[in-house]
Amino acid sequence: MAGSTIIPTRMVLKQLKARLKTARRGHKLLKDKRDEMMRQFMDIVKRNKELRLNVEQGLTDAFAALQVASSIMSPEMLEQALLYPRQSVELDVKYKNIMSVNVPLYNYSTKSGDSSDIYPYGFAQTSGELDDALEYMSKVFEDMLKLAEVEKTMQLLAEEIEKTRRRVNALEYVMIPDLEKNIKYITMKLEENENATKVRLLKVKEMVLEKAHDFK
Repeated sequence: MAGSTIIPTRMVLKQLKARLKTARRGHKLLKDKRDEMMRQFMDIVKRNKELRLNVEQGLTDAFAALQVASSIMSPEMLEQALLYPRQSVELDVKYKNIMSVNVPLYNYSTKSGDSSDIYPYGFAQTSGELDDALEYMSKVFEDMLKLAEVEKTMQLLAEEIEKTRRRVNALEYVMIPDLEKNIKYITMKLEENENATKVRLLKVKEMVLEKAHDFK
């Protein structure tokens, strides 16, 4: 209940008004932050959808080519062709700040800049479909890495949006209403005390005048 644990004094009233002003300002800032994060989140969702479609199509093409290659080549020959990769990849992770959220940026570099190094075998004993499968996988790799980056960003932003939403609701539905009720309670109590003081002063004045009149 408002006012049940507070002392109705002018000092307390002043403090509560200052807290209310701060809470309202914080509420506005958090709402603005939440709305901007939601806007950026929706943009990232669209980007995620585009990347996922590209990755799914690339993997479908790669698996289809690999399926054909496995039907032409023997399992032993296929395993031997892919056993020792010639190309290697190094992954570098950096971070950028989006509305106080640190999200990852993935970059990769290959050991060799020669595009033919994706084929770890000679071409004499392998099928062209295996070449196609590796080429599709090479092309889709960058989109897969970008998709991982975007999905991690979505996860981190969603968590921060939820935290911010809870803070906004706590201010809007709990803290600010409680402060307003307590301010109203103290204001009413101070007015009652002032009115009671005025009544007492009037009675004292009347008593003084009556005594002065009787004395005369």
